[in-house]
Amino acid sequence: MTDKLLKALAFDKQIRVYVLDATQMVTEAQERHQTWHTATAALGRTLVATTILAGTLKGEDRMTAEVLGSGPVGHIIADGNAKGDIRGYVANPEVALELNADGKLDVAGAVGLPGSLVIRKYISDTEPFSGQVPLISGELAEDFTYYMALSEQTPSSIGLSVLVNPDESVKTAGGFMLQVMPGATEETISTLEARLEKLGRFSDLLEKGLTLEELLIELVGENQYEILTEMPVRFYCDCSKERFAKSLMTVGREEIEAMIREDHGAEVVCHFCNEHYQFSEADLQELIN
Repeated sequence: MTDKLLKALAFDKQIRVYVLDATQMVTEAQERHQTWHTATAALGRTLVATTILAGTLKGEDRMTAEVLGSGPVGHIIADGNAKGDIRGYVANPEVALELNADGKLDVAGAVGLPGSLVIRKYISDTEPFSGQVPLISGELAEDFTYYMALSEQTPSSIGLSVLVNPDESVKTAGGFMLQVMPGATEETISTLEARLEKLGRFSDLLEKGLTLEELLIELVGENQYEILTEMPVRFYCDCSKERFAKSLMTVGREEIEAMIREDHGAEVVCHFCNEHYQFSEADLQELIN
């Protein structure tokens, strides 16, 4: 089943809503990077948040999110574009902490405070935009919500969820973002806050196997929304052997000759997708030529 991002308006266009099922995407990230459960949840939540924020972009625009905490997972980087292509990695994939006091995966402990969240946006025909906020909880949903309020002056509510099976595989992954549009009434905001208060854990709703539209109804109520689009999203990396060959050429002739002499070839690994590319002696000689 293809992962999708649903975009909608609610309460007479006073609220913008994004609802995401990213189970396959986070599954592929877990399998590629062989992450252990707490690292899976931290990377997965970052991928979910990045997918939702990238869903606000247009055309060829893209963005990068960096979670720079002081916990055992180290830095987490996710990169996405307006077309729904997302990739990402965590510095230390082998992190498996005890469950937290609520009996949930201890993402905050894995990410660690103090730290910061950095968002970089690459918008067509404009200078790249960069915003940075301190991490306030390490659970990441609150941190991305804080970023939206502080850096983009857009009052939002973000929910992120990743459930991991005992065998380390991903059970479900997804999230939502509600954005208050200019001109939204206090009544609408109060109604929305009351619904979110009653919502409970978003992970429980995902676990029930609700469709994106059913999740949308849980968030804003029946007959309160207008669906704009449903966009497929996926884990996708545009790395290639040709691209890495160009990078190798920048290290210089002497370095490449040393690779031939000492290692009889080279292996290059992509951080984002963990794809391995082999360069034989002949490949390297061709780069020198």
